[in-house]
Amino acid sequence: MKEISIDLPLKIANRALLQTGDKVLLSGILYTARDAAHKRMVEYLQSGKDIPFELKNAAIFYAGPTPARPGTICGVIGPTTSVRMDKYTPAILKAGAKVLIGKGERSSEVIDAIQQNQAVYLVAVGGAAALLSKCVLSSEAIAWQDLGTEAIHKLVVKDFPCYVSVL
Repeated sequence: MKEISIDLPLKIANRALLQTGDKVLLSGILYTARDAAHKRMVEYLQSGKDIPFELKNAAIFYAGPTPARPGTICGVIGPTTSVRMDKYTPAILKAGAKVLIGKGERSSEVIDAIQQNQAVYLVAVGGAAALLSKCVLSSEAIAWQDLGTEAIHKLVVKDFPCYVSVL
């Protein structure tokens, strides 16, 4: 197992360097999306509406940051259980997402979709939300604020630690 720094969006050449178990330090743009946002994204895709960010080559972090305290960029931000997104994930991958970040196992259908779409599933350490928030350089709610903590946020991160789970 090795540690590798990856700039987002993920390039095919960088994906080829990864092996299950590798530690990955991500730098670039992550979009947060939890259950309600995934449901809405798939509804938009199915109805032909534009999603309010570029899904092609996107990195999606299954998380919702808590409100920022004064003097901080964002609140704590930890991964949520990925299996809750499984029913939406094949459509999200087909639309172009390349990096998925959460915690826990994935269904065999999602594993197949990850492999077919040359994507990657990374796990972030649960219980380390305060540590992960220190890797966030900027945070902006960009879509669906009516979803509250499940609104989509655009995060710019530096050396955000994850581990390769599925290639």
